[in-house]
Amino acid sequence: MKALLLIDIQNDFVPGGALAVPGGADIIPLVNRLQPHFDLVVATQDWHPAGHLSFASSHPGKQPFDRIELYGLAQVLWPDHCVQGTAGAELHPALDQHRIEAIFRKGMAREIDSYSGFFDNGHRRSTGLADYLRGRGVTEVYLAGLAADYCVFFSAKDARGQGFSTFLIEDATRAISPDGFEQAKVELHELGGRVIQSQHVLG
Repeated sequence: MKALLLIDIQNDFVPGGALAVPGGADIIPLVNRLQPHFDLVVATQDWHPAGHLSFASSHPGKQPFDRIELYGLAQVLWPDHCVQGTAGAELHPALDQHRIEAIFRKGMAREIDSYSGFFDNGHRRSTGLADYLRGRGVTEVYLAGLAADYCVFFSAKDARGQGFSTFLIEDATRAISPDGFEQAKVELHELGGRVIQSQHVLG
């Protein structure tokens, strides 16, 4: 059983959004073409409370993309983004949602960030995604979405850690940092994951 995970394809992560990934909206037509090729389609959604401690605005004197330590974890400070109930947090309107069977929200605990769709950054709390996938009989996980070097990569890493065969669909993602994504691909390969192109799925 193969599942497609659509990671954080939200308004704030595309050009014009609060934390835009360059070319982020360009993946959506391809993501829509990929969906019918999978037994199960699941989405994740960044869903931060106002004043989340990953926001630079929560730390006087700090700027977006500064780095701090937050409760023992390294933390990049971000512009306010994907605040619960705002238009920026909504899934992008061009994304076909008819096949999405479940949406897993993350980043809701104010004191810790959550890049992965499976766990927060400290692996302190699970979102329940791994158990959900196992309950559906999923053995292979394919990932698309935003951003390649952060939430897609950390979700792929945790999918491997949970024992799923893991495939990151490179042309169905976009990265904040190309260099960061190159490093992420190397690390994912070392963990036994694979980086593929959409043609591997579409044939």
